[in-house]
Amino acid sequence: MSKRNSMANKAAARERLRAERERQAKRAKVRRQLVVAGSVVGVLALAGGIGYGVMQANKPTAWEQAKDADLVKPKNTSGANGTEVVIGKSTAKKTLELYEDSRCPVCATFEQAIGEQIKKDVDSGKYKVKYVGATFIDNAANGEGSKNALSALGAALNVSPEAFLEFKAALYSKENHPEESKDKFAEDSYLLKIADEVDALKGNAEFKKAVEDGTYDRWALEMSKTFDKSGVTGTPTLKMDGKKIEIPQDAATFTAAIDAALKG
Repeated sequence: MSKRNSMANKAAARERLRAERERQAKRAKVRRQLVVAGSVVGVLALAGGIGYGVMQANKPTAWEQAKDADLVKPKNTSGANGTEVVIGKSTAKKTLELYEDSRCPVCATFEQAIGEQIKKDVDSGKYKVKYVGATFIDNAANGEGSKNALSALGAALNVSPEAFLEFKAALYSKENHPEESKDKFAEDSYLLKIADEVDALKGNAEFKKAVEDGTYDRWALEMSKTFDKSGVTGTPTLKMDGKKIEIPQDAATFTAAIDAALKG
C-alpha cells in the first residue's frame, strides 16, 4: 500500500469517526430534550392534580350549599320558615310537643313502644302533636343522616300529615332504624326503600324526586335551628303547656301521664 493510500484511508476513518460522534451527540441531545419535556409535563400534571384536589377539598358540601338555597316549605306547615308542624284535629284543645332526632336510638325505642298510641290519640282528637326535628347527632357523630332523614320527612309531610306520621314510624321501626354509629339515613336509597312501606309514598315520583334533589334540605336546617332555640337539650322530649312529661316506658304509663297533663 502506498503512503498516499494509507493517508487517505486514515483521513476517511477520522471523518467516519467524527460523523459518528456527531450522530451520537445529536441523539443524546434529543434524549435530554425528551426527558426535560417529560419532566415538565409530569410537573404540570402533578401541579394540576394538586390544584384539582385543593379545589375539591375547598368545594362546599351539599349541606353547606343548602344554607344558601331557596327555602321550600312543605305543605301542611306554618310559621315564618314552615317549621311549625302541628298535626291533629282543630277541635283538640291541647298540643303535645314532641322533640326527636331521627338517628336517636332512644327516640326509636320510644316510637316503637308509644308511637301507635300517639297516632290513635291524635286520630281521635284527644290532642294535637307538634313535631320539632333535631339534627344534633350529626354534629356529634360527624354525619348527615339526621339532616337527610329530616329533609325526607319534609318531603313526606308535603304529601300529607298521615304520610309524614307513617314514614316517621317506619324510620324508627326495629327493622329499619340503624345503630347510632351507622349513618344509614345519609343514603337517599335507604330512605326511599323505607318509604316504600308507606302506601302514599311508594311509587310517588314527586316524593322520590324531592328526596333525591334535596328539595327540603334548607327546610331541615331551619327546623334544626328551631330545635336549637327551644331550650330542649335531648331527645326524645315531651311537653304539654310548656311542662315536660317524663318519658314513659309503655303505652299505659304514657296514657296516664298524658291524661294528667290534659287536666293540668
